[in-house]
Amino acid sequence: MTQLSDSGGSLLLRELDHRIKNELTCAICAISAKAMQSNSVVVKTALLDVVDHLHQWSDVHRALQMPAQERLIDAARYLQRVCVSITKYRLAGLAISVLFSADDLQLEGERCWKLGLIVSELMTNVARHAQFDCRHPELRVELVLAGKIVKCVVSDNGSAPEAVRHGRGLTIVGELACSLGGRVHTSCVTEGFYFLLTFPMTETEQSSAGANHGVWRKVRRPQRMQRSRTEDLG
Repeated sequence: MTQLSDSGGSLLLRELDHRIKNELTCAICAISAKAMQSNSVVVKTALLDVVDHLHQWSDVHRALQMPAQERLIDAARYLQRVCVSITKYRLAGLAISVLFSADDLQLEGERCWKLGLIVSELMTNVARHAQFDCRHPELRVELVLAGKIVKCVVSDNGSAPEAVRHGRGLTIVGELACSLGGRVHTSCVTEGFYFLLTFPMTETEQSSAGANHGVWRKVRRPQRMQRSRTEDLG
């Protein structure tokens, strides 16, 4: 297999990102046009619901773009944006409340992106598999700096008829964790699923590590606007 240089890999990612954006835009425009042409209120409403869903998907794709690799990224802000977009796209319709907490943390661009991909997959996993029965559905994402180690927890209060299976998604999560020099611990108990990602900071990241701690922020139905990091995300 031909190995790509870092610059080659980055170029392919930019090209893929460009193609996905173009295809999403074309699909949104085509469906919107059909909705406007329809004389049926039912059809028009259904098509516009699809358009809204595609816009939400586009927001997730935009949130998961790889940041600039040559500089440090505010991991808390980046991860918050990922959580907001996924909540709106996948979790709000299931009435799953999301609580997000993060310590001040700067990560290298590509490593921050990989963290976002891991959290995205774990949140999606909850949306697909968790069963909440009579409990109020709740999912928590917590990013903690513990010395030179970064810990990220994704947990919920649901349950599943069987133990966590390591399918393709969790396999990719494990590989991404390894590329960060870390690993993912999983458990499924009566209180719900629990995923713990741990990985060491690089020397560059350690030198910029802050000492401030985050606060819980509730993600309900995110609005299309920028909010301060101390505000309710609902």
